[in-house]
Amino acid sequence: MTAEPDVIEVTLESDLKNLGVVEEIARRVSSSAGFDEDEQHKIEMAVHESVINAIWHGNKNDPSKRIWLRFQIFSDRLEIQIRDQGEGFDLSEVGNPLAEENLLKVSGRGIFLIRTFMDEYRVERIAGCGTEVVLVKRFNSKNSGQPRRNGP
Repeated sequence: MTAEPDVIEVTLESDLKNLGVVEEIARRVSSSAGFDEDEQHKIEMAVHESVINAIWHGNKNDPSKRIWLRFQIFSDRLEIQIRDQGEGFDLSEVGNPLAEENLLKVSGRGIFLIRTFMDEYRVERIAGCGTEVVLVKRFNSKNSGQPRRNGP
């Protein structure tokens, strides 16, 4: 029998003022899961960048639209889903921020950071609902290999 994952879900309006709430949830969940401080910071930054993208690019900073987050702690990984109500985007069209023509651009580094900090990064269009990104961070040898079950 497989244990059910610990799940935390939250829905927020598309407003950058909610970043502090999102960061605190990410910090508590990753700490509760047993990640060390360095990994917690990476997870928090990946969630931060993903939520900014959802608010700014996905929902066009429209406070009437919502963002939805789901944190799931499995026995082998932390999985985070972030959904907006936007039109979506093609990940293959996102430029490489390290390319010479992009070095001086003020935006375009968020996805690069997310991919650097997380083990998996997926983008899915949800018909009639918007875009969902999935972030996965696996437990490794530095961690216990098992999440703590004491809640965030």
